[in-house]
Amino acid sequence: MIIEVKVPMLSESVSEGTLMSWHKKVGEYVERDEILIDIETDKVVLEVPAPQAGVVVEIIAQDGETVVAEQLLAKIDTEAKAEASAAPAAEAPAETPKAESAPAPSSNAQAGVAMPAAAKLAAEKGVDVNSVQGSGRDGRVLKEDVQNAGSGAKAAAPAAPIPAGERPEQRVPMSRLRARVAERLLASQQENAILTTFNEVNMKPVMDLRAKYKEKFEKEHGVKLGFMSFFVKAAVAALKKYPIVNASVDGSDIVYHGYFDIGIAIGSPRGLVVPILRDADQMSIADIEKAIIDYASKAKDGKIALEDLTGGTFSITNGGTFGSMMSTPIINPPQSAILGMHATKERAVVENGQVVVRPMMYLALSYDHRIIDGREAVLTLVAIKDMLEDPARLLLDL
Repeated sequence: MIIEVKVPMLSESVSEGTLMSWHKKVGEYVERDEILIDIETDKVVLEVPAPQAGVVVEIIAQDGETVVAEQLLAKIDTEAKAEASAAPAAEAPAETPKAESAPAPSSNAQAGVAMPAAAKLAAEKGVDVNSVQGSGRDGRVLKEDVQNAGSGAKAAAPAAPIPAGERPEQRVPMSRLRARVAERLLASQQENAILTTFNEVNMKPVMDLRAKYKEKFEKEHGVKLGFMSFFVKAAVAALKKYPIVNASVDGSDIVYHGYFDIGIAIGSPRGLVVPILRDADQMSIADIEKAIIDYASKAKDGKIALEDLTGGTFSITNGGTFGSMMSTPIINPPQSAILGMHATKERAVVENGQVVVRPMMYLALSYDHRIIDGREAVLTLVAIKDMLEDPARLLLDL
């Protein structure tokens, strides 16, 4: 029986995807639910499993092709199982000793499989992808692996020096995710009246609280106590006080959201993704820390699902992870505001008429001035600052 393998249904905001690499070839046997191919969309990488066990008899769409939902990708013959498994035994006596001694390729092995961008870059750099250690999911070779291998090879080998005056360039296509991020951010700049307000927060109270309870917290909940959970809690409390900052624009209407779905910007090998903490107001500190770690792990492995990225009423981004002292974050449409965190640095500040040294962080709140006035934006940021500088207010709902 011939079974058709099709592109799965995509979300409303995703219209097409790009085939990354087939894990099976024509004539190879595949188990039910074994991954046949990955499809890169502008948000996530979708894994397409085999609907039935059998032999791949036809591959219709090739690596790098653009596909849409329900498009036919391949065909599987479910009745060819016995023939496929018997073929190697029948052909073995006819093979030469040299062929017998060569290891047969494993149908499940992923090491050495290069992503399209990695394969293209490897060809341009003259790097053998089979010698590159992949850091992607299941050992797949990513573009970054090829770049590192190329730079390492140049450092180790006495490559010919670049002639004076030579100006090398390299042109590579944007990934779907990077292109989509660029499109959304440009649209945000063009469609929103973005304004940013700044403030600074004394992180000592939160840092002291964390230092005091981090060991007990990890022992009790099995997860480390970070700083992001405090910011999420503070942001939710501030949004409850000023609901317009949690609202969004829909045509000529303002949509007030009676829930708090907080997007957390996370870097991944494919680029920036913003998974959503749904109903963050109902989550505990431990729940938030566990969810963020889970999302970070999924992002690293390329397993973020479409539903993880859909929606959101407010976002938080932490440029301080990379050392940023100050920035103006761009709103993530259709949201109307985003909080930017930055690096914590010891600075001299005045407290009660005395100059003291405190761990200070600059905060930035970018907002859509079409619906959010400066007063609400400033007061929202002040509320976040006040709660972080007196964490007990988060428990007392003050």
